[in-house]
Amino acid sequence: MDQQDPRSGKPALRRLTAFGGVIAAAAAVVVGVVVAFVFAATVVVVGLMLSLLVGLAAFAIRASRMGRKKDRGAADDGVIEARHLGGHHWVAYGWNERA
Repeated sequence: MDQQDPRSGKPALRRLTAFGGVIAAAAAVVVGVVVAFVFAATVVVVGLMLSLLVGLAAFAIRASRMGRKKDRGAADDGVIEARHLGGHHWVAYGWNERA
């Protein structure tokens, strides 16, 4: 049997496989960079959504506290007292008093 050195003969094929290896490595790097950017963008979007959610929760808590404060001061809510005297006659109290 005639054994040949693997490096002997067909130098064009050797160059083609080397060029293909370089292309495959470059493609792998490009795909890796694209995937890294996609994951980084996903983390940024999740962070923005989380900050928006925390901000909305803060506004909801603040509105809830303001609503409770208004409930405590029911006497100062702008409603005046009125008494029915009969028929179509009513008498209102407190409308001319300033706070």
